[in-house]
Order: sequence, then C-alpha cells, then structure tokens
Amino acid sequence: MSQAQLDQIISDISRTFGAWDDDTPLDVMRKGWDGLFSEVEYTVGAVSEPVDAGGVAAEWITAPDARSDRVIVYLHGGGYIMGSVNSHRDMCERFSREAQARVLALDYRLAPENPFPAALEDSIAAYRWLLQEGIQPQNIAIGGDSAGGGLTFSTLVSLRDAGDPLPACATPLSPWVEFEGTGDSITSRAEIDPMVRQDLDLKMALAYLAGADLRHPLAAPIYSELDGLPPLLIQVGEREILFDDSSRMADKAIQAGVDVTLREWKGQIHVWQIFASRLDEGQAAIEELGSFVREHTE
Repeated sequence: MSQAQLDQIISDISRTFGAWDDDTPLDVMRKGWDGLFSEVEYTVGAVSEPVDAGGVAAEWITAPDARSDRVIVYLHGGGYIMGSVNSHRDMCERFSREAQARVLALDYRLAPENPFPAALEDSIAAYRWLLQEGIQPQNIAIGGDSAGGGLTFSTLVSLRDAGDPLPACATPLSPWVEFEGTGDSITSRAEIDPMVRQDLDLKMALAYLAGADLRHPLAAPIYSELDGLPPLLIQVGEREILFDDSSRMADKAIQAGVDVTLREWKGQIHVWQIFASRLDEGQAAIEELGSFVREHTE
C-alpha cells in the first residue's frame, strides 16, 4: 500500500472535514469538498460534453478508445447535498478509459433545495433517456459512490419495479444504504475513518429526506427487496465506518439470488477511488471496476 500517498490525502481531508460542525453553512461545505479536487491534473485525455439527459444536467465523459455503444451511468457521492461532475471528473475519466465506455456523469439535483426523491427521479429519467437514444441495456452499467452508491441501488430497484429493462451490471462504491447508523462499524471503526462522521451523515440524511421516513426503502435501500438485480461489484475500504453498509447489502443481495462480488480494500478509506490521481490503490480499484464492466457488457 502507498502509505505516504494515503497519509497526505488523509491530512488534506482532515483540514477540510475537521473544521465542519453542525453550524457549518452548506455553501462552505460544498466549496470545501470541491476544493479537494481543484488541483487535479487530468492525464487521461478524455473529452467532456454537456448534455441534457432527459431533462437532467449531465456530461458525456469519453476517454480515447471508449466504445460509443457501451455506457456507464455515474452517480456521484456527497451525501445528497454536495458533489458534482467536477469533483468526480478525474475518476470518471479513468473509469471511461478502463471500461472502454462512455460515462454519462449526472449532476442530479441536490438537497436541501431538491429533497428526496429528486435525485432518484433524475437517475431514472437519465437511464430511460439512454434507452430512448438507442443504447441497449446489455451495454449499460450503473455505478456511484457513497450516496451515489445508495442511489445506484434505489435506481435499480425502482427500474425493476416499474418493469424497465435493467442494466447489465452495477458498481456501488462504499454505498450509503441506511441513515440510522445501525451497523457495528459505525462505532468500531470510528477512530480509523478520517472522512465520515455519524453526526454529519445524519445531518445530510435529514436534509435529503426533508421529513420523509428514515427507512423509506427507496431512500435507504437496505430496506428494499433486492431480487432480480444485475451482477454487482461492491468495493469498500477497510477503514470505513460505513463498512457494514456494504457488507450487509452484499449479504442481503446474495440471499436474494443476486450475483455479488464484495471487495474489501485493505487499509483504504471511504471512496479512495476518487483520489486515483494521487493514490496508486485508487487507480488499481478503478482498473478492477473497468474490467468488471467490460466482462458484463456486450
């Protein structure tokens, strides 16, 4: 493991997140998060093109040699209240290269301005737009990190229940799938997780839900039925307080008959993949994601 690289990233995270408390204004949080990625050097050579994806703001991110008929719908993390295509651009470029696919990166509506189910409505609308554009479901993957990982599950469940054709596979990364912090890892790994805090998670959840049930199955998909979902690759870091969100979701999906691969990355933090420009293990994880998408799409 590239410990020196990870130590520097943790130091940068701590300077940002460590200054946040219950009174930190949302605009300060959003600016601080985006600031972590403001000096990324883009090396993939991908092309970005804004697009209206069925009424949803999005960008096509296309690396050289990406196939035009293979698409990854990507749902960024940020607790449903922050994050954007910009914060996740480098990661999406690398994912496009490794999967040899175009990435449709969504700037879905954020809370509290647009609470649940706005983000879910946007992800569903963008997926249906892809189908209308002639992209075949067997050539589509859907993925996301943290809140975007939870949104990945909610989108799949919603599409299944509506009778839509499902994508070929999905890649939830450190998915946030329940809001009450009931997993043992919330406390057992709190001292080794430099990025996620239970109090901040609850603040984000309440802003997202705006009075909706904390256990609504399309907001907290650990309460959804998971049968019939496509193959899943779930990546999670060893140091995450949300580790049990991934492990319990994987167990539940396996019990429902879903083809699931759960990959625990030793020593890694929440959504380490987003730091791939600075962290060797981030790039290695994205290479694994790309291989999975290539294997499961036509």
